[in-house]
Amino acid sequence: MRQATTLLSIDTPGQGLFDITRRVTSWVDQQDMGEGLLTLFCRHTSASLLIQENASPEVQVDLLAYFARIAPEDARAYTHDDEGADDMPAHLRTALTGVNLAIPVIDHRLALGTWQSLYLFEHRRRPHRRSIALHLIGA
Repeated sequence: MRQATTLLSIDTPGQGLFDITRRVTSWVDQQDMGEGLLTLFCRHTSASLLIQENASPEVQVDLLAYFARIAPEDARAYTHDDEGADDMPAHLRTALTGVNLAIPVIDHRLALGTWQSLYLFEHRRRPHRRSIALHLIGA
């Protein structure tokens, strides 16, 4: 068994879903492990990770609209607003989606389905630099 770790830095221009599949896949390929388990961990409380549809851009539009409805930016609804109206809704959206993923590696490849990609889900309106820890264990 071997282990490998790295940190990915992702610059986001604001809210949205950002496909990180190629960067993650490239790093996994460099590790040359035939089988194992990749763990991804987003090191923030106002951004999250998703495995989601990669073929239809409407999926991302609908996801953004859905989260805007269930965790709206309404200053009257929250007591925590240290960094603005999008602060607490970003925390709620992260709590609902999660900050970690686990993906099997089979035959040197991530075992993602045909229509699946990995996304950093930025919940804040202003640009951020996000850090994602990758940990691969396998052989």
